[in-house]
Amino acid sequence: MGLPNKDEIKGKFDQVKGDVKEKAGQAFNNPELENEGAADRAGGELREGFGTARRKVGETIEDIGEAVGK
Repeated sequence: MGLPNKDEIKGKFDQVKGDVKEKAGQAFNNPELENEGAADRAGGELREGFGTARRKVGETIEDIGEAVGK
C-alpha cells in the first residue's frame, strides 16, 4: 500500500471537520450547522474514495510496467 495522496488526506480532514460541525450543531440545537457538517463529512468521504481509487490505479499501472520490464 502506497502513501496517501492529497485527496485522501484532504478527504479525511473534511470528514473530521464535518463531524465536529455536526456534533456542535447537535449540542447547540443548530440544524443548519448540523446539516453543513453532514455535507462536509459526506464530501470528505467522496474525496477520500476518489483519492484511494486514483492511488490504486497508479499502483496497478506501476505493477504492470514492472511486469512488462522483466
